[in-house]
Amino acid sequence: MVYAVAMLLGPFIGSFAGGVGSMFADILLGYYVYAPATLVVKALEGGVVGLLSRKGGALPEYYSRRDWKIFTTEMGVLVGILIGLVGFLYYSGSVELSSGIVSFGTPTIFIPAVFWFVIGTFVALLIAAIAFLSEPEFGLMIVSTIFGGLIMVTGYFLYEQLFLGVFALAEVPINIGQMTIGLVVAIPVVKVVRRALPQLRR
Repeated sequence: MVYAVAMLLGPFIGSFAGGVGSMFADILLGYYVYAPATLVVKALEGGVVGLLSRKGGALPEYYSRRDWKIFTTEMGVLVGILIGLVGFLYYSGSVELSSGIVSFGTPTIFIPAVFWFVIGTFVALLIAAIAFLSEPEFGLMIVSTIFGGLIMVTGYFLYEQLFLGVFALAEVPINIGQMTIGLVVAIPVVKVVRRALPQLRR
């Protein structure tokens, strides 16, 4: 929803919705230690997505459809590689299931390395398919959400590593997954809303 709001209503409302809204969600769910980081990181994420998706509105006029499709596909490949590598390096083999909310005991499951490469390949192909089957406008949305999402991934990594002193890399695949799901959900939502409310277009 942060991505959808930012693309529909611009960087300022995107920043407010991302930062303040997500911070209150952390507080209500009991993740108090993450609230300060969420305020800053999610505000930056929403602001960047809103800014790029609007400021870049003229870019399709200067670049060909083919250029946008290739660039968007390259970004999708980058995200796919990140998912595959981080999953392979940190989440392959025997993995313990644990949660701060539900107690599982200490069961373990075996995750083969190939699983993460399959997931990474799927994400890359999904983004490439969206890029080649859609208008340049939607390629711009994809690029905007990827840049915003990478800011989110990097911001939480730095906060956890520098301020919380935890093994921050453990959260990277989860945050990349959050970015990917947000991208896949937000773009169709924005497309439907703009069709119903054309006044929200730039």
